[in-house]
Amino acid sequence: QVQLVESGGGLVQPGGSLRLSCAASGRIFSINDMSWYRQVPGKERELVATISSGSSTNYADSVKGRFTISRDNAKNRAYQQMNSLKPEDTAVYYCNAKVRPYSSIWTNYWGRGTQVTVSS
Repeated sequence: QVQLVESGGGLVQPGGSLRLSCAASGRIFSINDMSWYRQVPGKERELVATISSGSSTNYADSVKGRFTISRDNAKNRAYQQMNSLKPEDTAVYYCNAKVRPYSSIWTNYWGRGTQVTVSS
């Protein structure tokens, strides 16, 4: 009924930039918080950034000043601008959103992820 699809990942050199996009589709009544998580093999998935329905934001300490999360409520999209990328930012980045679909209840959805690789 609802799906999240990430895009914008890729290979970038240290110090470079990428912009991720998360598109929510389906019969959506409302979307609450939207978040970006990341995960590397063998480690827990970690919260990177969150943006509320009112566009309040929070960031992990490791990305503060470098990443910016935003959203376009009319398009049901969230974005993450990533600047000054470091090799340790390499991970699969996942979009997460709390969504109220039509004919359903509030549900937490995950995208399939997009790979970000920061390497020389």
